[in-house]
Amino acid sequence: MDQMIKESNGRTLAIEESACVVEVAPGRALRSAKSSPIFDKATRFTRADELRKAGLYPYFRCIESAQDTEVLIDGRKMLMLGSNSYMGLTNDPRVKEAVRKAVEEFGSGCAGSRFLNGTLKIHIELEEEIADFMNKEAALTFTTGMQANLGAIAAMVGKDDHVFIDRADHASIVDGCRLGFGKLHKFRHNDMDNLERVLKQHDATGKLIVIDGVYSMEGDLADLPRIVDLARKYHAGILVDDAHGIGVLGSHGQGTASHFDLEEETDLICGTFSKSVASIGGFVAGDAPVIDYLKHHARALIFSASMAPACVAAARAAIRIIRDEPERRAKLWENTHYLKSELNRMGFDTGTSETPIIPIVIGDTIDCFQFWSALHEAGVFVNPVVAPATPPNRALIRLSVMATHTREQLTFALEAIERIGKRTGVLDTLR
Repeated sequence: MDQMIKESNGRTLAIEESACVVEVAPGRALRSAKSSPIFDKATRFTRADELRKAGLYPYFRCIESAQDTEVLIDGRKMLMLGSNSYMGLTNDPRVKEAVRKAVEEFGSGCAGSRFLNGTLKIHIELEEEIADFMNKEAALTFTTGMQANLGAIAAMVGKDDHVFIDRADHASIVDGCRLGFGKLHKFRHNDMDNLERVLKQHDATGKLIVIDGVYSMEGDLADLPRIVDLARKYHAGILVDDAHGIGVLGSHGQGTASHFDLEEETDLICGTFSKSVASIGGFVAGDAPVIDYLKHHARALIFSASMAPACVAAARAAIRIIRDEPERRAKLWENTHYLKSELNRMGFDTGTSETPIIPIVIGDTIDCFQFWSALHEAGVFVNPVVAPATPPNRALIRLSVMATHTREQLTFALEAIERIGKRTGVLDTLR
């Protein structure tokens, strides 16, 4: 059983535990010694309780208001710098009105999968709008962004195929590869020489390179131009998961492929509606024959209930706003550049971020949790990110900028970050 959380600097979080008694969360009873060993791992898991006791548990915070630049937590107003609503549309009156109308017309749910009885007129209309927006022949929507990756990858990578993924790819990509029957190969993060070496080693009929367009923990971009070159050279297809690029990058918010002017060379683009698009759901866009194949082979689509009408309507409304209001994206980038430049001026390490995802690299895990806790007390909502989501000894505070943040809000956050950086010694360490 875990006895402590050991940190890189030698400190530990102590656990109050005897050889016979394990304290568990309130209302959680231990099974008897005769219960199945399958549950032993659950009773041995104590790390979350240790962080709760230390006052450093940052997860599952209950938000009591709409996801906006300010939120309520425990009745207290906090500045939100930890949301993926980059375009600030989750509380937009036009999006909410579209939801109301959809529920009135189509009800609350579809009572079935897209494959059978769950395809509504608005699903088809949304897919047509996505295909047009992404400059692709066709698109297919899924109930979540994760299911889009699971469905597309598992369906496309068969037993004689090979899939190549960046080690920093999102978990949904990894799980999609696990669900498929092909051979999985990982290459070092954004290391194109390493990718080429791996591609050279495997002469397969089918090869698929799967990457994030924007890497969600540190906000850096995939080297898509070089990946396109390698895909051509080694006859591989390309799938870009652009969850954090849609709405943010490109001439009209179409994402990473548009940003690099490589839409035609990018075979499949997956996206999610849960970030810039202010809803829940996902999509895959590509050539019409490929999308038709996925309709009939993607298990994550065929065996899942379809997107609720409210989610479809919210996504359609948000996509139209993103397309028609470029000034919103311009404001997002203005906010991004201001926040990042000020953090760098103060001396913080913001890594290689090129997007509205801005990390503050702390290093030590407990230092990171303590920095998060101090910001929370100061009224700033941010997210701590620790291993395995980051490499060991590279714990960080993840900031996410929104188009609707005001300069005053960002200045308030910066003042708190600098004050806490000095008080905790983080800035001294970085200097």
